[in-house]
Amino acid sequence: MTENFQPRDKNKFDAALQKFDEANSRDPNSETGQPRELLYAQRLEKWVLKLAPNANEALRLAARCQHICRWEIPRNSYPMTRAGYLKWRADLKKFHAQKAGEILRGVGYDEEMVHRVQDLNLKKNFPNDAETRILEDALCLVFLEFQFADLAAKMDDEKTINALKKSWQKMTEAARAEALKLNYGEREKSLLERALKV
Repeated sequence: MTENFQPRDKNKFDAALQKFDEANSRDPNSETGQPRELLYAQRLEKWVLKLAPNANEALRLAARCQHICRWEIPRNSYPMTRAGYLKWRADLKKFHAQKAGEILRGVGYDEEMVHRVQDLNLKKNFPNDAETRILEDALCLVFLEFQFADLAAKMDDEKTINALKKSWQKMTEAARAEALKLNYGEREKSLLERALKV
């Protein structure tokens, strides 16, 4: 799938991925016995490469650092309101972009690459930027494949359906086709069908 990919400088690229993984390995939260954000980065990268096997260097780097060190700013450090949630999300994006930039500069990347990865982290120019769309598609697919069932278990049907509709609206047709191939439990399948009917 990615055999033909050649970064501009393999040493820098490998060093950046290693630093991203080292940072995410410090996540105190675990899932399937692994640090949660390390696993998340691997899942996101996998979806990016499935959707775009020829993804360029910036997009590959962004996939591995999109949620870097997310646990450092927990949701409960903000008011548990809609406004608090939106502020938390906005601050997280800036935090991830800043962390990514520090690591990329530290391994020797130039400012052009740093800014491009940060623009992807921040999802600038969405939906007009094709690479930002790929990243958003991958984020939605990680949610549907790995987080949807947990969300559905915690929230009432209407809120879950609303979240599904929002994700679906952001996705390209290619990502929607992939989403429909995923294996869902009976309740999740029913919720998705209801979300898509309206």
